[in-house]
Formats: sequence, structure tokens, C-alpha cells
Amino acid sequence: MRILGIETSCDETAAAVVDDTGNGADAILGEIVRSQIDDHAPFGGIVPEIAARAHLEMIDSIIAETMRQADTDFSALDAVAATGGPGLIGGVIVGVMTAKAIAAARDIPFIAVNHLEAHALTARLVATAEAPLDFPYLVLLVSGGHTQLLIAEGVGRYQRLGTTIDDAVGEAFDKTAKMLGLDYPGGPMVEQLARDGDARRFALPRPMKGRAGCDFSFSGLKTAVRHALEALLADTAQTVPDKQAIADLCASFQQAAAEALIDRTRNAIGAFQLSHATALEGGGVLVVSGGVAANGALRQALEGLCAEAGMRLVAPPQRLCTDNGAMIAWAGIERMRLGLTDTLDFAPRPRWPLDPDAPKRAFAGAKA
Repeated sequence: MRILGIETSCDETAAAVVDDTGNGADAILGEIVRSQIDDHAPFGGIVPEIAARAHLEMIDSIIAETMRQADTDFSALDAVAATGGPGLIGGVIVGVMTAKAIAAARDIPFIAVNHLEAHALTARLVATAEAPLDFPYLVLLVSGGHTQLLIAEGVGRYQRLGTTIDDAVGEAFDKTAKMLGLDYPGGPMVEQLARDGDARRFALPRPMKGRAGCDFSFSGLKTAVRHALEALLADTAQTVPDKQAIADLCASFQQAAAEALIDRTRNAIGAFQLSHATALEGGGVLVVSGGVAANGALRQALEGLCAEAGMRLVAPPQRLCTDNGAMIAWAGIERMRLGLTDTLDFAPRPRWPLDPDAPKRAFAGAKA
């Protein structure tokens, strides 16, 4: 089975051709990811209208380049998949309409992929015969728009254990970076500077730590960073902090965020292992996915947690943690195997929860 995947939900225009006869990452025959960082950097964040226009300008050439790289023709495709949501609706529309046009012109199935499910299934794309990844498994989904803990029961079947009640962790990384005057995107910059910082210098909160349940909160941590920065500038009579202070704030923030994530994930592991004890081999598997899963400090902390819980940690390669077309194509393959395709009247969705039956969380909004 060979599928073209298209991703346009945020600020990367991406496409990939994936073949399920490959082994792990070898299944990716061609892949192009075009970032819009330069377009959004002057604004310090993503501007939806600019993102949608950039997708529209680049999508055709990126698909053509991907097909050339994969050395394949549209006639060799079994289906075309595109992110159908959630995401910035202007960009989602561009990808969906492009995929529908290809499907109609080539008379092949169209598959609308939930962007969050694609992240959750990426670990199965890179699984091997020696290290397979079967359902069920626990997922920590950490990105700029979402922070969730879910049990993956199967394709299209997820049980949400926890979600953020305010900001996503990736959003907190980016806004912390903006407060500190760092370049966009801020998450990688915070991680880079934190390596030279002292995480003990600033006493920042670990939101929700020690509480029952698996929900997250990061707005208070973000506010605490702002207060620490204001106090620092007042004490030193500076208008901008010095380089070491910035590094120390980055390190303090990153450690606080990681400890909050670990605490909530520990609770989720307990719930997962209790409810699925008979279905697990050993302690089961924890998958970390989404853009923040590329953070090395978080991965290291999760490795320690999994060792403590007797679990296996599975994290996709860093290039597959951020938004990409390969994860969309692979999710398309997973759905196609089960006969799950969509009609051409599918409507793009700005919101698309993985567990529609999960109870609402106050203040969570679209992030739930």
C-alpha cells in the first residue's frame, strides 16, 4: 500500500509518500517539509492568514517535489491522505481541498486524518519486527496546541486520561521565549540556552504536582516566569536581563515544565497499568509524541520514569516529532487497512477531539 500524505495544519507545509512494505523509517519513500518560520518570525508567533496563504503558494510544488523524490507516479498511489483537523482552519482547508482534487482526478480514495492521531501513530511507523508496537499503549501528546495523556486502544479508539485546562506545554515554551526576547520558534531556543543555565536559580511552581488525576496546567508557570523576570530587572536596574540570567530562567522553566509533565504522566501510568493489566506485556509502552517530544531534557526525564514503572519508552526520531507529511501518510495507511476512507464532502475541522466522549474540562477550550 502506497499513500501520499499532506500536512498543512499549522506553519509547516509538508508532504510524504509512505509505503507499508518498508521497514520502519525505510517506509518513507519521499518527504518534504517546508517551514514558514521566516514568514512568522517578525510577528513573534504564527499569523493564521499568512500561514494559509503560504500553504496555498507552496503546496503544489511541494507535492511535485515529494513525488519526484519518491520516484513514483500518481498512478502508483493507493490513496491520498490529508490532515482534516484540528488546526488553523485556513491551512487545513488548503490541504484537504488539494487531497480531494488528487483523489477525484486519479479516482483513488481520500482519507481525512486527525492530526493528533497521526502524532499518536507515528511510533508505529518507525516500529520494527524486533521492537513492535501493538495496542494498547499510553500516549503523552505534547505540542504547541495540545497536552494530553491518552490510552491508544486502536486506530480511531482513544481514552483520554488527562488534558491541559489552560495552556499547552509547547505554548508555554514559546511564550516564555518571547518574554525573554528569544527568536521564534521559542521552544528549541529555550532548550538550547537551558543547557548552560542553573535550574536552581529561580523558584518556579510545578503546576498540579501532587494532585490526583492526570490534567495539566501551564498558565501559572508562564506567569511565574514573567514575575521572576520583572523582579530580576527591578533588582538589577536593567531593561533586559544578561545572558546568564536568561539561560538560568530557561533552565528553571524547562525543569519545572518537565517535572509537571512527569508527575501527571506517573498518575496516568498507574491508571493505565491498572486498567489494562491483562493486556500488557511487562509494564506496557509509553509513547511520547508531538513537537515538544523533541526536547532532550523531557525525553531523559521520561526514560527515568519508564525505568521506574517497568515500561518501555518509545519516542519517534526528532524529525518525525514535529509536523510532517509522513505521519499523515502513515495514519492514512493505518485507516486504509481497516477500510476507513472518507467521502469528498468531508468538512475540515478546526476542532477534532480524539476522545469525543471525554468529559469537558473548564477553561480547556479547543485544547481538550
